[in-house]
Amino acid sequence: MGSLIEEEAEKMMTRKEKRIVVAVDESEESMFALSWCLTNLVSAANNTKSTLILLYVKPPPPLYNSIDAAGYLFANDAVGAMEKYGWELVDSVMGRAEAVYRDFLTRYCNYGEGVQVSVEKKVGRGEAKDVICRAVGKLGADILVMGSHDYGFFKRALLGSVSDYCAKHVKCPVVVVKRPID
Repeated sequence: MGSLIEEEAEKMMTRKEKRIVVAVDESEESMFALSWCLTNLVSAANNTKSTLILLYVKPPPPLYNSIDAAGYLFANDAVGAMEKYGWELVDSVMGRAEAVYRDFLTRYCNYGEGVQVSVEKKVGRGEAKDVICRAVGKLGADILVMGSHDYGFFKRALLGSVSDYCAKHVKCPVVVVKRPID
């Protein structure tokens, strides 16, 4: 009987379609990871039909009382404005990701000729590490691609690393892409 890794690899090889989840956010690192994924995993030379799933995670809504610490009423207008800004940010990130995809098609694939890929967009809400891990499982991802923010030891120890967490908790391979230093 083969190991779990061998079984997963066999499933991936026999399935006709690859499902690739790319976690995107506002950072240049995530857009670089998307570009790397397109070039290395979804190229015309790959000859495999792929579904590229762009996953953006909105932060959890802030917990607040209708009266803030200073005793002022926290207006519904402010709550609505924050929610509107959150959706504008989603549109902005997904727009940038689409631009990276279009650039890939024009530069490397003669406007998509030979590329067998469909693109889906998914938006989650909550703690990024938890939402990404749940989404990868629900979506049946074959691989998860993430950018590395390259935090130092102390910052990573204080904030935690989403990519480290995901690498330990998802059942598919995880590729963490580091952006070259300029």
